[in-house]
Amino acid sequence: MEESVIQAGMIGPQQIILIAVLLILLFGAKKIPELMKGVGKGIKEFKDATNEDAEEKKKDQDNKKA
Repeated sequence: MEESVIQAGMIGPQQIILIAVLLILLFGAKKIPELMKGVGKGIKEFKDATNEDAEEKKKDQDNKKA
C-alpha cells in the first residue's frame, strides 16, 4: 500500500513506452519528428520570453534604486 503512494507521481519506463505507442497510433510515425520539433520550438520561445521578462524586472529594480 505504501509503495503505490510513493510511486504515484513518478513516470517509469512502462509509462514512457505506453505514451510513445499512443503517439505513434495517434499521429503516425512520419508526423512525430515534426511534432517534436514544434514542441521544442515552443519550449525555446517560452524560455526566451521568461528570460526577457526577468531581465526587464531586474532593469526596473536597478532604475528604482538609482
